[in-house]
Amino acid sequence: MLNTATLGESGPLVAFCHGLFGQGKNWTTIAKALAADHRVLLVDMPNHGRSDWHDRVDYLDMADEVAGLFSADDPVSLVGHSMGGKTAMVLALRHPELVERLCVVDISPVDYHGRTEFEGFIEAMQQLDLDALTRRSDADEALADAVPNRTVRSFLLQNLRRDGDSWAWQPNLEVLGRDLAVLGGWPDDRLDPDAPYRGPVLWVAGQTSPYVKDEYGDAMDRWFPQNRRVTVKNAGHWVHSEQPEVFVEVLRRFLAG
Repeated sequence: MLNTATLGESGPLVAFCHGLFGQGKNWTTIAKALAADHRVLLVDMPNHGRSDWHDRVDYLDMADEVAGLFSADDPVSLVGHSMGGKTAMVLALRHPELVERLCVVDISPVDYHGRTEFEGFIEAMQQLDLDALTRRSDADEALADAVPNRTVRSFLLQNLRRDGDSWAWQPNLEVLGRDLAVLGGWPDDRLDPDAPYRGPVLWVAGQTSPYVKDEYGDAMDRWFPQNRRVTVKNAGHWVHSEQPEVFVEVLRRFLAG
């Protein structure tokens, strides 16, 4: 079962799918900016936040599970970042009747090969001695060498929860770590090549991020022929948190389109 939170009481439906190690609540600032004239749904993705854990990672499974939140009678404007962006893309391809429009944030419909920064994050989180922690600052200090970027470290530590006298990670680190290649991949051979998503699609990329490149344009056009792309200056992979005001303005214009 997926954990969700809602903001706003009227207007078109907008839903947010977060990336790896994220939670629906990470989008609260963006959601509040839209809630005056939209119904906003924040989703904890499978194996994250307060949603159920599963024994494997699979983009088709995740897309179908998230699709269960929506109805063709009330199609959604779907926003997805990173892992959530790939899930949102697969959802739009498999269930186009549910998706009014799609915003993909800093990810492409391609297979990213090789070791990524996320592999190092998982290793550092798993190696943290949770039994030795007395306060959250202990965890911050222990992760400092492996994750020197304070902003990223703070983001990861949002997943650390205290339960009584003990600490635990909310994400399913074992499965996410084991299936990291799946998360970095794209299920090209399991999607219908003759059924692209023909609704409007906006790509929002961070200027310094490696996840949206010109060389990925063919794949983007193949699966999403009605797309346009915006690159946000002075932003990396977490473009929506690094440049929130710019991101909200870009998203507002797209939703009003």
